[in-house]
Amino acid sequence: MKFGKTIKIFLIDGDPNGRMSCELSNWSGKAYKIPRIKIKDCTDRDDLTNTGVYLLFGKNDDDKDMVYIGESESILKRLNQHLTQKDFWNEAIIFISKDENLNKAHIKYLENRLHEIAKSANRYKLDNSIIPTQSSISESDRAEMEEFIEYIKMLVNTLGHKVFDEKRQTISKERGAVLYIKAVRGADAYGEQTSDGFLVFKNSRAAGTIVASMTPNYISLRQNLIDDGLLIDKGDFLEFSEDCIFSTPSSAATIVLGRNANGLVEWKHKDGKTLKEIELNES
Repeated sequence: MKFGKTIKIFLIDGDPNGRMSCELSNWSGKAYKIPRIKIKDCTDRDDLTNTGVYLLFGKNDDDKDMVYIGESESILKRLNQHLTQKDFWNEAIIFISKDENLNKAHIKYLENRLHEIAKSANRYKLDNSIIPTQSSISESDRAEMEEFIEYIKMLVNTLGHKVFDEKRQTISKERGAVLYIKAVRGADAYGEQTSDGFLVFKNSRAAGTIVASMTPNYISLRQNLIDDGLLIDKGDFLEFSEDCIFSTPSSAATIVLGRNANGLVEWKHKDGKTLKEIELNES
Protein backbone atom coordinates (compact mmCIF):
# COMPACT_ATOMS: atom_id res chain seq x y z
CA MET A 1 0.00 0.00 0.00
CA LYS A 2 1.22 3.49 -0.81
CA PHE A 3 1.37 5.92 2.05
CA GLY A 4 1.49 9.70 2.16
CA LYS A 5 -1.92 10.17 0.57
CA THR A 6 -3.82 13.37 1.28
CA ILE A 7 -7.49 12.77 2.13
CA LYS A 8 -9.87 15.44 0.91
CA ILE A 9 -13.32 15.49 2.52
CA PHE A 10 -16.07 17.72 1.14
CA LEU A 11 -19.30 18.38 3.06
CA ILE A 12 -21.85 18.31 0.26
CA ASP A 13 -24.60 20.01 2.26
CA GLY A 14 -22.31 21.95 4.58
CA ASP A 15 -23.39 19.66 7.42
CA PRO A 16 -20.86 17.38 9.19
CA ASN A 17 -23.70 14.93 9.85
CA GLY A 18 -24.90 15.05 6.26
CA ARG A 19 -23.59 13.82 2.94
CA MET A 20 -19.86 13.92 2.26
CA SER A 21 -17.50 12.94 -0.52
CA CYS A 22 -13.91 11.78 -0.02
CA GLU A 23 -10.96 11.57 -2.35
CA LEU A 24 -7.28 10.65 -2.08
CA SER A 25 -4.52 12.45 -3.92
CA ASN A 26 -3.47 10.66 -7.12
CA TRP A 27 -6.19 8.01 -6.83
CA SER A 28 -8.85 7.34 -9.43
CA GLY A 29 -11.42 6.28 -6.84
CA LYS A 30 -13.94 8.35 -4.94
CA ALA A 31 -15.97 7.68 -1.80
CA TYR A 32 -19.31 8.96 -0.56
CA LYS A 33 -20.68 8.72 2.96
CA ILE A 34 -24.44 9.22 2.91
CA PRO A 35 -26.95 8.98 5.79
CA ARG A 36 -29.96 6.79 5.00
CA ILE A 37 -32.30 9.77 5.31
CA LYS A 38 -30.32 11.59 2.59
CA ILE A 39 -30.38 8.87 -0.08
CA LYS A 40 -33.41 10.43 -1.78
CA ASP A 41 -31.51 13.72 -2.08
CA CYS A 42 -28.73 12.15 -4.17
CA THR A 43 -30.34 12.66 -7.57
CA ASP A 44 -28.02 15.69 -7.77
CA ARG A 45 -24.94 13.39 -7.84
CA ASP A 46 -24.69 12.08 -11.39
CA ASP A 47 -21.72 9.85 -10.63
CA LEU A 48 -23.81 7.80 -8.17
CA THR A 49 -25.53 6.24 -11.17
CA ASN A 50 -22.16 4.63 -12.01
CA THR A 51 -20.81 1.17 -11.23
CA GLY A 52 -19.36 0.66 -7.76
CA VAL A 53 -19.35 -1.12 -4.41
CA TYR A 54 -21.07 -0.02 -1.23
CA LEU A 55 -21.33 -0.81 2.47
CA LEU A 56 -24.46 -0.36 4.59
CA PHE A 57 -23.79 0.24 8.29
CA GLY A 58 -26.10 -0.04 11.29
CA LYS A 59 -26.84 -2.12 14.38
CA ASN A 60 -28.98 -5.17 15.12
CA ASP A 61 -31.54 -5.53 17.91
CA ASP A 62 -28.73 -6.41 20.35
CA ASP A 63 -26.93 -3.14 19.51
CA LYS A 64 -24.14 -5.02 17.72
CA ASP A 65 -22.48 -3.44 14.69
CA MET A 66 -23.70 -4.77 11.35
CA VAL A 67 -22.61 -4.29 7.74
CA TYR A 68 -23.93 -5.32 4.35
CA ILE A 69 -21.45 -5.33 1.44
CA GLY A 70 -22.80 -5.05 -2.09
CA GLU A 71 -22.11 -3.99 -5.66
CA SER A 72 -24.19 -2.51 -8.44
CA GLU A 73 -23.92 -1.12 -11.94
CA SER A 74 -26.15 1.72 -10.71
CA ILE A 75 -25.34 2.51 -7.09
CA LEU A 76 -28.13 5.01 -6.44
CA LYS A 77 -30.78 2.71 -7.88
CA ARG A 78 -29.63 -0.14 -5.62
CA LEU A 79 -29.51 2.06 -2.52
CA ASN A 80 -33.08 3.19 -3.15
CA GLN A 81 -34.09 -0.48 -3.33
CA HIS A 82 -32.41 -1.10 0.05
CA LEU A 83 -34.53 1.64 1.63
CA THR A 84 -37.48 -0.76 1.45
CA GLN A 85 -35.60 -4.07 1.66
CA LYS A 86 -33.29 -3.58 4.66
CA ASP A 87 -34.08 -1.63 7.81
CA PHE A 88 -30.97 -2.14 10.00
CA TRP A 89 -28.75 0.42 8.27
CA ASN A 90 -28.50 4.14 8.89
CA GLU A 91 -25.65 5.13 6.57
CA ALA A 92 -23.96 4.00 3.38
CA ILE A 93 -20.35 4.31 2.24
CA ILE A 94 -19.94 4.05 -1.52
CA PHE A 95 -16.90 3.64 -3.77
CA ILE A 96 -16.83 4.47 -7.46
CA SER A 97 -14.16 5.26 -10.04
CA LYS A 98 -13.80 8.86 -11.16
CA ASP A 99 -12.62 7.72 -14.59
CA GLU A 100 -15.42 5.10 -14.85
CA ASN A 101 -12.89 2.28 -15.26
CA LEU A 102 -14.68 -0.13 -12.90
CA ASN A 103 -16.61 -2.77 -14.80
CA LYS A 104 -18.90 -5.56 -13.58
CA ALA A 105 -16.04 -8.04 -13.16
CA HIS A 106 -14.06 -5.51 -11.11
CA ILE A 107 -16.87 -4.74 -8.67
CA LYS A 108 -17.73 -8.43 -8.23
CA TYR A 109 -14.07 -9.01 -7.33
CA LEU A 110 -14.11 -6.07 -4.90
CA GLU A 111 -17.35 -7.24 -3.30
CA ASN A 112 -16.00 -10.75 -2.70
CA ARG A 113 -12.67 -9.56 -1.29
CA LEU A 114 -14.24 -6.95 0.99
CA HIS A 115 -16.64 -9.59 2.32
CA GLU A 116 -13.69 -11.92 2.90
CA ILE A 117 -11.66 -9.26 4.75
CA ALA A 118 -14.63 -8.17 6.91
CA LYS A 119 -15.37 -11.78 7.84
CA SER A 120 -11.73 -12.36 8.79
CA ALA A 121 -11.60 -9.18 10.91
CA ASN A 122 -14.80 -10.34 12.67
CA ARG A 123 -15.68 -6.94 14.10
CA TYR A 124 -19.10 -6.49 12.48
CA LYS A 125 -21.88 -8.98 11.88
CA LEU A 126 -22.29 -9.48 8.13
CA ASP A 127 -25.84 -9.11 6.87
CA ASN A 128 -25.00 -10.83 3.56
CA SER A 129 -27.00 -14.08 3.37
CA ILE A 130 -24.63 -15.61 0.79
CA ILE A 131 -20.91 -15.22 0.09
CA PRO A 132 -20.43 -12.99 -2.97
CA THR A 133 -18.97 -14.82 -5.96
CA GLN A 134 -15.46 -13.74 -6.96
CA SER A 135 -15.11 -12.92 -10.63
CA SER A 136 -12.20 -14.07 -12.79
CA ILE A 137 -10.03 -11.13 -13.80
CA SER A 138 -6.51 -10.80 -15.19
CA GLU A 139 -3.44 -10.72 -12.97
CA SER A 140 -2.86 -7.04 -13.71
CA ASP A 141 -6.48 -6.22 -12.91
CA ARG A 142 -6.22 -8.16 -9.63
CA ALA A 143 -3.18 -6.13 -8.62
CA GLU A 144 -5.05 -2.92 -9.45
CA MET A 145 -8.13 -4.01 -7.49
CA GLU A 146 -6.04 -5.04 -4.48
CA GLU A 147 -4.58 -1.53 -4.41
CA PHE A 148 -8.11 -0.14 -4.72
CA ILE A 149 -9.07 -2.26 -1.70
CA GLU A 150 -6.25 -0.80 0.39
CA TYR A 151 -7.62 2.69 -0.27
CA ILE A 152 -11.14 1.52 0.54
CA LYS A 153 -9.90 0.19 3.88
CA MET A 154 -8.15 3.47 4.64
CA LEU A 155 -11.18 5.60 3.86
CA VAL A 156 -13.71 3.36 5.62
CA ASN A 157 -11.57 3.59 8.75
CA THR A 158 -11.25 7.37 8.36
CA LEU A 159 -15.03 7.60 8.03
CA GLY A 160 -15.53 5.90 11.38
CA HIS A 161 -15.76 2.14 10.79
CA LYS A 162 -13.10 -0.47 11.64
CA VAL A 163 -14.94 -3.21 9.79
CA PHE A 164 -11.78 -4.26 7.90
CA ASP A 165 -9.24 -3.81 10.73
CA GLU A 166 -7.74 -6.89 12.35
CA LYS A 167 -8.36 -6.95 16.09
CA ARG A 168 -4.78 -7.88 16.88
CA GLN A 169 -2.18 -5.15 16.60
CA THR A 170 1.57 -5.70 16.59
CA ILE A 171 3.11 -3.75 19.43
CA SER A 172 6.85 -3.07 19.50
CA LYS A 173 9.02 -5.87 20.87
CA GLU A 174 10.55 -3.41 23.32
CA ARG A 175 7.14 -3.04 24.92
CA GLY A 176 6.54 -6.78 24.95
CA ALA A 177 3.30 -7.21 23.07
CA VAL A 178 1.82 -10.28 24.70
CA LEU A 179 0.60 -10.07 28.28
CA TYR A 180 -0.79 -12.92 30.35
CA ILE A 181 -2.79 -13.89 33.42
CA LYS A 182 -2.44 -17.27 35.09
CA ALA A 183 -4.39 -17.88 38.28
CA VAL A 184 -6.63 -20.26 40.19
CA ARG A 185 -9.99 -21.65 38.99
CA GLY A 186 -8.68 -22.36 35.49
CA ALA A 187 -7.74 -18.85 34.34
CA ASP A 188 -4.96 -18.87 31.72
CA ALA A 189 -5.27 -15.93 29.34
CA TYR A 190 -3.14 -13.97 26.89
CA GLY A 191 -3.75 -10.61 25.27
CA GLU A 192 -2.46 -7.19 24.28
CA GLN A 193 -3.34 -3.54 24.49
CA THR A 194 -4.70 -2.08 21.26
CA SER A 195 -6.11 1.25 20.12
CA ASP A 196 -9.58 -0.16 20.90
CA GLY A 197 -8.84 -1.17 24.50
CA PHE A 198 -7.57 -4.56 25.63
CA LEU A 199 -7.74 -7.65 23.42
CA VAL A 200 -7.96 -11.13 24.95
CA PHE A 201 -6.78 -13.76 22.48
CA LYS A 202 -8.82 -16.66 21.16
CA ASN A 203 -8.41 -19.91 23.17
CA SER A 204 -7.56 -17.99 26.35
CA ARG A 205 -9.15 -19.46 29.45
CA ALA A 206 -11.31 -17.64 32.00
CA ALA A 207 -12.03 -18.91 35.50
CA GLY A 208 -14.77 -21.50 35.59
CA THR A 209 -16.51 -19.82 38.52
CA ILE A 210 -17.00 -16.31 39.90
CA VAL A 211 -16.82 -14.92 43.43
CA ALA A 212 -19.92 -13.57 45.16
CA SER A 213 -18.44 -10.05 45.50
CA MET A 214 -17.96 -9.58 41.74
CA THR A 215 -19.56 -6.34 40.51
CA PRO A 216 -23.05 -7.05 39.05
CA ASN A 217 -22.25 -5.25 35.78
CA TYR A 218 -19.34 -7.61 35.19
CA ILE A 219 -21.47 -10.63 36.09
CA SER A 220 -23.92 -9.51 33.40
CA LEU A 221 -21.12 -8.92 30.89
CA ARG A 222 -19.69 -12.38 31.54
CA GLN A 223 -23.11 -13.98 31.09
CA ASN A 224 -23.63 -12.05 27.84
CA LEU A 225 -20.31 -13.38 26.53
CA ILE A 226 -21.46 -16.90 27.38
CA ASP A 227 -24.86 -16.35 25.76
CA ASP A 228 -23.20 -14.97 22.61
CA GLY A 229 -20.89 -17.98 22.35
CA LEU A 230 -17.73 -15.96 22.98
CA LEU A 231 -17.08 -17.85 26.22
CA ILE A 232 -17.51 -21.62 25.97
CA ASP A 233 -18.04 -23.72 29.10
CA LYS A 234 -15.31 -26.37 29.23
CA GLY A 235 -16.12 -27.62 32.73
CA ASP A 236 -13.26 -26.37 34.90
CA PHE A 237 -12.84 -23.19 32.86
CA LEU A 238 -14.41 -21.04 30.15
CA GLU A 239 -12.65 -20.71 26.80
CA PHE A 240 -12.71 -17.69 24.47
CA SER A 241 -13.96 -18.85 21.07
CA GLU A 242 -12.49 -15.79 19.31
CA ASP A 243 -10.40 -12.70 19.99
CA CYS A 244 -12.44 -10.49 22.31
CA ILE A 245 -12.05 -6.72 22.80
CA PHE A 246 -12.68 -5.13 26.21
CA SER A 247 -12.80 -1.42 26.92
CA THR A 248 -10.06 -1.56 29.57
CA PRO A 249 -7.38 -3.96 30.88
CA SER A 250 -9.35 -4.15 34.16
CA SER A 251 -12.60 -5.25 32.52
CA ALA A 252 -10.68 -7.93 30.62
CA ALA A 253 -8.91 -9.10 33.80
CA THR A 254 -12.16 -9.17 35.78
CA ILE A 255 -13.88 -11.41 33.22
CA VAL A 256 -10.84 -13.70 33.01
CA LEU A 257 -10.42 -14.00 36.79
CA GLY A 258 -14.10 -14.14 37.75
CA ARG A 259 -13.56 -11.43 40.36
CA ASN A 260 -13.00 -7.68 40.51
CA ALA A 261 -9.48 -6.98 39.32
CA ASN A 262 -7.05 -4.17 38.51
CA GLY A 263 -5.81 -4.99 35.03
CA LEU A 264 -2.73 -2.79 35.39
CA VAL A 265 -1.31 -5.19 37.96
CA GLU A 266 -2.93 -8.47 36.88
CA TRP A 267 -1.72 -8.45 33.26
CA LYS A 268 2.00 -9.26 33.12
CA HIS A 269 4.76 -9.68 30.59
CA LYS A 270 6.75 -12.91 30.45
CA ASP A 271 9.53 -11.26 32.49
CA GLY A 272 7.07 -10.68 35.34
CA LYS A 273 6.62 -6.94 34.82
CA THR A 274 3.05 -5.76 35.27
CA LEU A 275 1.29 -3.62 32.68
CA LYS A 276 1.56 -0.72 35.14
CA GLU A 277 5.34 -1.14 35.37
CA ILE A 278 5.64 -1.37 31.59
CA GLU A 279 3.70 1.87 31.13
CA LEU A 280 5.70 3.64 33.84
CA ASN A 281 8.93 2.67 32.07
CA GLU A 282 7.59 4.17 28.84
CA SER A 283 6.61 7.49 30.39
